[in-house]
Amino acid sequence: MVDFTLWDIFRNLLLAARWTVVLSLIAFVGGGIVGLALLVARLGGGRIAERLVGAYIQLFQGTPLLMQLFLMYFGLALFGIETSAWTSAALALTFYTSAFLTEIWRGCVAAIPKGQWEAAQSLAMSFGELLRHVVLPQALKIAVPPTVGFLVQVIKGTALASVIGFVELTKAGGMISNVTYQPLLVFAAVALIYFVLCFPVSLYAKTLERKIHAGRH
Repeated sequence: MVDFTLWDIFRNLLLAARWTVVLSLIAFVGGGIVGLALLVARLGGGRIAERLVGAYIQLFQGTPLLMQLFLMYFGLALFGIETSAWTSAALALTFYTSAFLTEIWRGCVAAIPKGQWEAAQSLAMSFGELLRHVVLPQALKIAVPPTVGFLVQVIKGTALASVIGFVELTKAGGMISNVTYQPLLVFAAVALIYFVLCFPVSLYAKTLERKIHAGRH
């Protein structure tokens, strides 16, 4: 048994937490970019595009993230595409995030009164102008709180990347626990770090929601 102090445990966990944060940001930003593209395609790409985007969303929302990580890491190898744990985790979480953000944002766009669409169309705006000048600015105000809130789910979802060997906070906790033989202490520290990462985001999302709700009244 290696003699680890409490500070040694926290220091190593904090070093691993950096990769949890980086992976979360990559998935969130990448998922946002892909999600926005899917939203635009769903709104203005016709019936076929709408069905394809709908199928994409159902695929990633209807299957466990754990399975998506396994398929991304092991499945691509069957086609001769070798990927690292880092790349596989980033891709799987990006696709997973994009599916949920697309659906969140679609609901926000649907919340815009129909009269706003009709007024813009009466001004002979193109579809792109309608989205850019009328719909998206209004939908953005509604979308910010649930979008920020979903970041909490992304942060917690990164823990599953440990199953494919990606060394983030949870994986590091398991490795340190195996060395120190103090699983209760180690995973209590892991839970605390996740809480410190997630709670401010949750609090910020609730604050934004209250501000927007107050603005409407």
